[in-house]
Amino acid sequence: MKSQNYSNHRKFYPPHHFIYLPMLLVLEVFGIYKIFNDEGNELIWKLFSGIIFLLLYLAIMLRQHYALGIQNRLVRLEFKQRYFEIFGKRSDEIEEKLNFGQIAALRFSYDDEFKKLLQKALTENLSGDDIKKSITAWKPDHHRI
Repeated sequence: MKSQNYSNHRKFYPPHHFIYLPMLLVLEVFGIYKIFNDEGNELIWKLFSGIIFLLLYLAIMLRQHYALGIQNRLVRLEFKQRYFEIFGKRSDEIEEKLNFGQIAALRFSYDDEFKKLLQKALTENLSGDDIKKSITAWKPDHHRI
């Protein structure tokens, strides 16, 4: 498996991102084209385009909403567990000082670097992206949604 780092850590689901969504986009463009070029059936093509747009919108929003909501909860739980394993105490106070982007970015660091980056995030208020860019030994996550 290819090693993971900042430039390649994003994940795509091919049937959704490269088949279903492009197909809906093509149908939407086709429907809009037909609205202006099929005057006898303009209302039908407006309806068609409206329905395709709703399907496209729902496909994007629902998939993202559910998957990201669950993933975000798991990332927070992972942070709590990892913090407890490293420091031997609860992370409630620390977690309140960090935003989700910072917590998510810390996942990609190994324990020694996690400690240093956590401290920098708290003192210098590093963004999640800055934390990711600061990681020298990237800890891959191949189980993300």
